[in-house]
Amino acid sequence: MALDQATTTLLSQMAQAGGPPLHEMTPQEARGFGGALREMYGPGPEMARVEDLKAGAIPVRVLVPSGKVGGVIVYYHGGGWVIGALDEFDTLGRQLADRTGCGVVLVDYRMAPEDPYPAAVEDSWDALCWVAENLERIAGARVPVIVAGDSAGGNLAAIVAQRARLEGGPDLALQVLVYPVTDCDFDNESYQDPENQLLLSRETMIWFWNHYAPNTQSRRSPDCSPLRADDLSDLPPAVVCTAEHDVLRDEGEAYAERLRAAGVPVEFRRFEGQMHGFFTMVNVLPGSAAGIDFVADAVRRRLTQVFAPSLPDHRSDEGRD
Repeated sequence: MALDQATTTLLSQMAQAGGPPLHEMTPQEARGFGGALREMYGPGPEMARVEDLKAGAIPVRVLVPSGKVGGVIVYYHGGGWVIGALDEFDTLGRQLADRTGCGVVLVDYRMAPEDPYPAAVEDSWDALCWVAENLERIAGARVPVIVAGDSAGGNLAAIVAQRARLEGGPDLALQVLVYPVTDCDFDNESYQDPENQLLLSRETMIWFWNHYAPNTQSRRSPDCSPLRADDLSDLPPAVVCTAEHDVLRDEGEAYAERLRAAGVPVEFRRFEGQMHGFFTMVNVLPGSAAGIDFVADAVRRRLTQVFAPSLPDHRSDEGRD
């Protein structure tokens, strides 16, 4: 189906404002673009506790909702491993914490080109291990741990889930992958479709990859392209979201199918009429509210069914789109 009206209007407004596409910017200019989007989101729900801490050397922001905390979500933000900052994902993190009853830890991993692959992977792994060691400090108890992320952050969430299996822990209750980067193939159908060349285009993804992993051979490693792992069995259950009009659509859906084929439980939804980035555009695109609903319901269902039948009631609706 066509892009929804809200997305079409937003893109029109951005076009009228002018400015080059991301792949024609420097990384520093592109980071300014992300900061400008943040102003559109507004504040998220109030938290019982907000702390800016260090997971070793890695800055993290801990968002803890009121009431009993049922789990901890380690969230890796998107931005092609080049752009993105904690403040830009604060509203989303608060929404997820409020809606799921989980503490949310936003991870400020190092970014390219200053720190190319594998810096983001190593920081993501170290942050996960820190969270697993500090659950009582974050949540007050040894609660289940979930990894989650969007776009490049979905890539990192999938990679640390694979590494946790290989390393024998930390134990993960769920992996939430929102239009994740899972491969380095720029020539599949969704990459080639002219209708998908929107905020994120084929050229922009090539620009991101060139900054993040300039050695094209390294991109084929499962630590860069998790779809290329030989074995996806025994991974934690997955929630996978894709957008209809997204160059990353096919690789995200291919990863969901490979997980299913390997015996991993998968909840999957393609969001029709949506473009890449819709999930994080809280209070801007109605598709964001639908995406957060889908993810929050899946998280709470997993925690309730498997880990804690007496989890607290559904979070308040304050701040929902």
